Amino acid sequence: MPSGSRYRVAIVGAGAIAGAHLKAVQALGDRAEVVAVADLDGDRATGFATQHGVPQAFTDVPTLLEQARPDLVSVCTPPGAHRETVLAALAAGAWVWCEKPPVLSLAEYDELAGAEGEQGPYVGYVFQHRFGSAARTFREQVAAGTLGRPHVAVCHTLWYRDHDYYAVPWRGKWETEGGGPAMGHGIHQMDLMLSLLGDWREITALMGTLDRDVQTEDVSVAAVSFESGALATVVNSVLSPRQTSYLRFDLTDATVEVEHLYGYDNSNWTWTPREGVDASGWAPATDEASSHTAQLGAYLDAMDAGERPPASGHDGRRSLELVAALYQSAITGQPVRRTDLKPGNPFYTALDGGGRYTPHRPGEDAR
Repeated sequence: MPSGSRYRVAIVGAGAIAGAHLKAVQALGDRAEVVAVADLDGDRATGFATQHGVPQAFTDVPTLLEQARPDLVSVCTPPGAHRETVLAALAAGAWVWCEKPPVLSLAEYDELAGAEGEQGPYVGYVFQHRFGSAARTFREQVAAGTLGRPHVAVCHTLWYRDHDYYAVPWRGKWETEGGGPAMGHGIHQMDLMLSLLGDWREITALMGTLDRDVQTEDVSVAAVSFESGALATVVNSVLSPRQTSYLRFDLTDATVEVEHLYGYDNSNWTWTPREGVDASGWAPATDEASSHTAQLGAYLDAMDAGERPPASGHDGRRSLELVAALYQSAITGQPVRRTDLKPGNPFYTALDGGGRYTPHRPGEDAR
């Protein structure tokens, strides 16, 4: 429950994504308020606080936690700083909402899960694409079998990031970003796919560093099987001039598709029934766009109830598992099962298996 009449929210990291978190809090009216911000760059923290009317600004997390005493901490730092910030917030009794990618390895993810209390505080992760009304409706239809069984899925994140994008020191490095487009970009669509289809079973993948001067991949392709028996193709790229995020699901009685870029509403989705099938009643009853606001509302509902929020625990781990296995398969040249991702596996501890990936350049043989 909140310490006052509204949940007290602190934002850690005052970069571009912090604005989305601030707007989400503000959009929820009297349910929450941003009371503090922290950033290693004191001028940036102060500037953010002044611009947005945030009462307190700090340059370190321990002081923020001690003086601002937030109920919820929004973590908006680069991925390499997630672990320490989340651990400090949980130890202080604050719930945590952390930007993607969650952390740099499954080992770190499980460490943070171990720091949660049995009844909270919990740490949840920002996967806002699963929270729009269209995805929610489709998820209910899959669970109820309304459209039949899922058979085939396509999950493509075809984005474009130029060379200047990777001039930021922490980007494109295993030790600070955790991976390339599979980890930092495609993870959103993969999480949406997994939230709809459930646990995956096995993956076979390829990846390459074809054009960008990075330590990680800049493109990957994979084939995935699910516990349900469904099969999917997954492509993640930062080399695609016509950008799109595209998911397609072929079920017994319908094909369901969504094409968007960084967010959707109902107009981005289509339901195509099999010939002879009555599709009346399939359309979503409301039109709520995917957004930070939609997910934060669901997160605060969980806080109200004292329950684990969505996109946390096992539910939040699925996408990181898939990314880790994608990298392991692409680097080793072998299929990987979800059950392989456990302590003792080098890809459980580091997503490149501890330095096992050497980027290949144009004209070189792919690994």
